[in-house]
Parts: sequence; structure tokens; C-alpha cells
Amino acid sequence: MTASHSALKKHFLARVLTLLVVTAIWQNAESSIVAGTPNVDVSDQISFRNDVLPILTKQGCNSGACHGALAGKGGFRLSLRGYDPESDYFNIVKQDRGRRVVLSDPGRSLVLAKPSGAIPHKGGLRFETDSDEYSTIADWIANGAAPPDDDDPQVVNIEISPERATQAVGDQREMSVTANFTDGNTRDVTRWVKWSSSNEAVATIDEAGTVTVIGPGEGAIVATYASKLAIARITVPYPTQELTGEQQELVDTRAPRNFIDELIDEQLKRLNLPASAGCSDSDFVRRAYVDTLGALPTVVEVQSFLGDASPEKRDRLIEELLARPEFVDYWTYRWSDVLMLNGNLLRPEALKAYYQWIHDRVEQNTPWDELVQEILTSTGNSYENGATNFFAINQDPEGMNENACQAFLGLSIGCAKCHNHPLEKWTNDQYYAMANLFARVRAKGWGGDGRNGDGNRTLYVVETGELTQPRTGKPQLPTPLDSEPIEFDDPTDRREALADWMTSPENPYFARSITNRVWANFFGVGLVEQVDDMRASNPASNDALLNAAAASLIEHEFDLKSLMRSILQSNAYQRSSQPLPGNAEETRFYSRYYPRRMMAEVLHDGVVQVTGVPSAFTKLEYAGSDIADTDFYPLGTKAIQLYDSAVMNYFLQTFGRNQRRITCECERSDEPSMVQVLHLSNGDTVNEKLKTSGSRVDQLLNLRRSGMSDAALLDEIYLACLARFPTDGERENLTGMLPGVGTGDEREVIEDLFWSILSSREFLFNH
Repeated sequence: MTASHSALKKHFLARVLTLLVVTAIWQNAESSIVAGTPNVDVSDQISFRNDVLPILTKQGCNSGACHGALAGKGGFRLSLRGYDPESDYFNIVKQDRGRRVVLSDPGRSLVLAKPSGAIPHKGGLRFETDSDEYSTIADWIANGAAPPDDDDPQVVNIEISPERATQAVGDQREMSVTANFTDGNTRDVTRWVKWSSSNEAVATIDEAGTVTVIGPGEGAIVATYASKLAIARITVPYPTQELTGEQQELVDTRAPRNFIDELIDEQLKRLNLPASAGCSDSDFVRRAYVDTLGALPTVVEVQSFLGDASPEKRDRLIEELLARPEFVDYWTYRWSDVLMLNGNLLRPEALKAYYQWIHDRVEQNTPWDELVQEILTSTGNSYENGATNFFAINQDPEGMNENACQAFLGLSIGCAKCHNHPLEKWTNDQYYAMANLFARVRAKGWGGDGRNGDGNRTLYVVETGELTQPRTGKPQLPTPLDSEPIEFDDPTDRREALADWMTSPENPYFARSITNRVWANFFGVGLVEQVDDMRASNPASNDALLNAAAASLIEHEFDLKSLMRSILQSNAYQRSSQPLPGNAEETRFYSRYYPRRMMAEVLHDGVVQVTGVPSAFTKLEYAGSDIADTDFYPLGTKAIQLYDSAVMNYFLQTFGRNQRRITCECERSDEPSMVQVLHLSNGDTVNEKLKTSGSRVDQLLNLRRSGMSDAALLDEIYLACLARFPTDGERENLTGMLPGVGTGDEREVIEDLFWSILSSREFLFNH
């Protein structure tokens, strides 16, 4: 018993000693944890919403890569960037029996111990124990970890300083941000701001708000705090380039033609960028035809324009182009991209009705706001009122909501379906409030995908029905973004209020969005890039110009031709694409016209026009390699007249036709590829058309045998392909290569001459 008792005593002492050692270790760790915790002034109450959440956001704790992920991380979930304070508070303070917060001893709280490194943390060190971040959270816990309250002062907006600055490459400067609250107070929140740069080739910014200038141009510094956003502009002038006397003559010295030139010239001066001089008549006529009609000018049209000595001939041509039937085909096609006319989404007859409806509106020059209103409020049979097919493509309120915002406002709000938008101000509640405007749309014949049945559906609106917000289990009061709500018991068609709000001149997105789309068509680069991305954190390269152009469109009652006319008449549009030593590197400020490859359909139709041989469009390719015959497109139909993106054509596919699977210009590709080069070299589109009986090659051979001179032959080829006459050097070289009339290789040489031009950059690009 004595030995046993002695062993038991030793065992007991060992356990006590172990416990004392462990306690000492923990207390030592705890003392280091709480070392940075200052005494708390109870009168200075720290807000979970306005103080704690911004720290978690700044440190990335609630980012998508960390606890802000949909499933959280390590069993701990936060709302993305703090969009749901109530949920975040519960998960931090109450979840798992409150083990993340220790009110009696803040330093032992996991919400402090892990990010400060006192306890192992897979997310790594987020802040030190002697940091302001640590102290703020510790003070909040020591004061009782008060929850978010409806009476908490809310952030009204934030202001960034300086709002505009001109700097030199290599400069650094500090930015500051002030938050304005609903109680009238202001606070310097610079330390808690999330920073980003819209163009890191111009300037970068670190977490402390220090801007470092990298290169010339203009960029935006974006500050985000408590879901509010502010933008500062950084201008970095380009270095002065000495121009020779000959180069000086290539600088544009014309007086501004309209408001577009005034605002572009002002920015070019600010950036120290010279503008390239006006383009030649040959460049202008080809450029204007391609950008306005989606077609090359014919030989006769080019000769007529070049032979006109009138100083008003460009303005006169612009008016003629805006009135041409090809204008209707081209812009119907462009809007069909936006509205997703796709045989994988609609049956053929419904698709045809939708296309014809758009075609009729373009032909009638229906103002853009009226066109959009007609779509959003459409009812009736899908064959008789083609506009209703917008709702057949998007058959649920969420889809209707997302596609309407993307197509007509340039806003991608889909992220807000699950959480507050990570790059925009739109909340999860706003998403469902907006989507609830579509909750009462019904149709006879809906169900399954858009290709089921014959596509003959009747759209109508009921007087009851709501969309449930999954997070709350309740519907949101139907409300257009940033507008007034509609009562649940209002029996009128909610879409009417939506259409009025969306197309209102006061809507900050509607006019700017369509203005940017039209602008990008003519200049190749939108004032906002990407064209569909009109969020506030993606500012325009020239915001004053976008605002002025949108205001002009509103003033002209949303007549798109008025905007196009202003663009086409401007010096900026009519500039040469030839760069100067001082503007060769810039691609956003319109100091010159930017050459770009013609879009797939226009390029295809150009080859058809030059060769004189049409393409046959007889097959449709649906998802799952389902191929069907079609007789909807008679021989001679242009690619720009195809209303179904499911029409099979290898050339269009290779050169990046818009597939119309989503509302996004990213569906269209203008990136060069080896496949394109190989198709031009060896494919059947160009080569077979040149060999086909009755082609332009045959016509020129016959004319040559009837006495056409070599000079006239070369003129015909160059005018047809490039809208210009050959240069003296080209004429001299090619004349020596032409074989005699009727010789064995005559056709082959002329085919090769056509092929060499049709595969050249000068033909493939609009310039």
C-alpha cells in the first residue's frame, strides 16, 4: 500500500506539474497577445459595422479566397466583403458557442489570436499585436462586442484626395480618403480603404495608399470602403518627341469640328500627345462604309467619291450611308448580338419573328429608349410580337433581370445573386428587389429550354406572385436599382415602372451604355473597356466625353443616328491611322484611328463582294453536335443578314463570330490565330471563290480580252479590295508580272494577285 500510495502521489504531482507548465505557456502566449491591447475608453464606442468589418475587408479575411468564400474556410464563414453585418456578427460572436470571442479576455479570442499569429492560422499573419487593427478589434471585444445596430451611423459616401493629379514617371504621392456619415460626422478612413488601380501600366497603389507612377497615360485610382467607392484620376503626360519638318506636316492642326473633338483635344493636350492628321479620301470612304454599313464600297462608289471635288462630300456621304438599306441590315445584326438571337435558345420561327421585329425598328429609326421599352413591356404571341422572345430566352426572373441589366445598362449584376457584388455597389437585396419586377411574367408554352416545341408562346402578366429572396426566405419589395419601390399589392405590370426607370434620361447608366456601344463600333475601342463593363470601378478613359456624348444622345431623344453622325463628322474619327513618333504607343485616347481587323461577318461579305461568288448557308449546328438543314437563307444572303448564330460556316467560326450564348462582347473575338492564317492560305473560302466560274477573275479576264489595259485591270482590283488606286511603285512592279492576254498562266497570276491582296493586312483591317 505504501509503494502504491507513493506511486499515486508521484503521478498526481506529475499531472499538477504538467498542468502548471501548460498554464504558464498559455499565459505567456496570452500576455503577448494582449500586449497590444490599449485601455478602452467606454465613451468611445467602437462599431462592428463601421470599424471591425472594414478591418476584416482590408485584410482580406472576408475575400472570396478566404472566409468570404461561399462555403467559408476552416468551418468559419463570413459574408463576402462584409455585405451581411448581422450574419457576420453571429458567426464571429455566437457561432460555435462563442469560442471566437472571449469578452472577459479579448486576447484569447480566436478572432484576434489567429490573424495575429499567436495561434497557427492557415491564412497567415494578417496584423501584428501592436497594430491599430488589433487594438480596434480588442477594444470592441472589451466593450462587450456590441452587435450592428440600425441606429449606427451609416456611410453616406467617401471622398478621395486629391481627386485629380498630374504626375511624372517615377513620382510617388499619398492618397487620403474621408468617409461622410449619416450623423453628419466625417472620419479619415485611409488606413481601412481597399485600393486598386484601373491601369497599372500608368500607376500602382499599395495598401497604405501610396501611388507610384509607372508610365505615361491616364489611370484611375479606386478606393473602396464600407461598400462605397471613390475615384481619383492620375494624369502622366507622354514625353515630348521631336518631330522633323516632314513629320510636323502629319500633325492634325484642324479646329475642333464638334464637342467630341473639343474634349478629345483637351485630353490630348493634357497628355502631351500629338494627333495624327486627317486621313485620305480613300481611307475615309472605306472606313465609313465598313463601320456604318458593315460592307466595302463598290468600285463605282469609290470612283464617284474620289472624283468628287466638293469640300462637303464627306458630310454628304455620311448622310447617304445613314439612309442606306445596308445600314438596317448591319445594325439589326449588331443588336441581335446584344439580344442573343441564337437558334440554340429559340425555335426557328420565333427567332425569325424576333429578328424581323428588330429589323423593323432599325428601319423605322425607332429611338433606342422606345425600342427598349417595347421589349421590356412586351406581351402577346411570340410569332406576332417578336419582342416577347426576349422573355423566352430568359425564362426566369433572375435571368430576365441579369440580361436586361447587361444588355441595356452594361451592368453585370449576376454576382449579387449570391452575395453583395464584389466589384460594385449592388447588394444581394437589390438584386432580388430588381428581379422581383419580373416575377409576374408568365407564358403559355414555356417549360424546358427555349428550343422545345414550336416556339409559339403567348406572353402575359398576372397580378400576383413574388420572387423569394433565398437568404431571408421572404420576397424583396420590387425596386429598380437605386430607385423607388413598388408596393406588393400594386396590380399593375411592374415592368412598366422598370421600363420608365431604365430608359429615363436621369438613369446614369442607360444612355452611357448605348453610347459606349456605338462609340466602340466606330473607334474599335470603347470609352469604357470592356464595352459591357460599365461598373463605377471601371471608369471611362475620357469620362467628360462619355457624359457629353450621352447627353447629346438624350438631347436628340435617343436617336442613334444623331450620335453616329457626330462621331463620323468628327476630326477624331477622320484621323489617319498612321502613328507619329509621339503617339505610336497610345491606344485609348484617340490621337489616331486604331486599325482593327474587320469583324468576321463583314470580312466574309467583303471576300464575297470582291470575288463575286456568294456563300451558301444551308446548315444549322445546335448544341450536342445536332446538325439540321435550313432553307431560310437563299443563295446571295450575306453573313451580316444571318439572324441565327447557329448557322454553320467555318470562315465565320474561325474569325471569331459572336456565338450569342451570353450578353457580352467577349463572345466575339478579333484575336489573330494560326488557324486563320492557314484558312486564308489553303482554305476554300478565298481560294475556291477565286476559281469559281463567273467570279470577278472571269469577268476581268473577259474584259482583258476585250481590250482592258493592264493599268485599268490593276485599278479595278485595288479599288475593289482596298478602295484606292495602286501606288506608282505597286503599278510598276505588278505590270511587269502580268502575263500576256490569253497565255496559259494568265488566270493563275490574276488569281494570285487577288489572293495576295485579300490575305494582306490592308484588306483584312479597317484603317
